[in-house]
Amino acid sequence: MDHQEDWTDGHVARWLPVLPALDPDVEGAVTRAKLLAQHLRRVREKSLVDFDLQRPEFDTLHALAGRHGRAVPSQLADDLNLAPPSVTARIDALVARDFVRRTPSATDRRRVDVELTEQGRAAWLGAMDILGDEEYRLLGTLTADERRTLSDLLRRVMIAAERPPTS
Repeated sequence: MDHQEDWTDGHVARWLPVLPALDPDVEGAVTRAKLLAQHLRRVREKSLVDFDLQRPEFDTLHALAGRHGRAVPSQLADDLNLAPPSVTARIDALVARDFVRRTPSATDRRRVDVELTEQGRAAWLGAMDILGDEEYRLLGTLTADERRTLSDLLRRVMIAAERPPTS
């Protein structure tokens, strides 16, 4: 395989003479991870525009879809790490757009469930498909074994990131 250079290679080359102790592999990995996250964020934001979704609407639809299309508001508040009144406002906006509906609970008559409508599911899936297609396009440059290795390596890094630093 040809060795191709990306923008980060030039970035590292510029900084090595300035910071001789710089580990080019650490700088390269961190810079590439940051740029990849920015790229995927731009694709996601474009997909939201394409489907006329605001970020909070998408996040709420995503949380609801992750609960098989039906949840109580307190579950959504937990999933979104928001105060219940904030979730109520989001649900109100989504009801107005016919993306969700409130239905009486089948198990507790005091409770109201929030349910994803077909229109809401279609908007969520459409936005997800655009981002998913880009993720597969990018990671499709790797073999299945390479993708698994990358995922395993990133898991090790994230486990360290999630652990509090020791003094």
